[in-house]
Amino acid sequence: MPGFVLLVHPRSDDDETIRVGFTVTKKIGNAVVRNRMKRRLRALARDLMPEQGIAGADHVLIGRQTGKERDYATLRAELAKALEKAKRR
Repeated sequence: MPGFVLLVHPRSDDDETIRVGFTVTKKIGNAVVRNRMKRRLRALARDLMPEQGIAGADHVLIGRQTGKERDYATLRAELAKALEKAKRR
């Protein structure tokens, strides 16, 4: 199971900007753990979204319990795979 869920919603306007949102619920842990997870998700988005994100779409990354201790390289590979899958749809 991946360390996050990726939701992609194409917008109907003509703006080609890639927008990204992050959410981590209290189920994941206390504020320190949630903030760490959000920082990791932001770093992933900065790293991959400019090249692999879908232009003109909203992307939402939802942190999961399994992602809080997963290493960055694994999360990066999972996000790249999820973005490729989203592009095919």
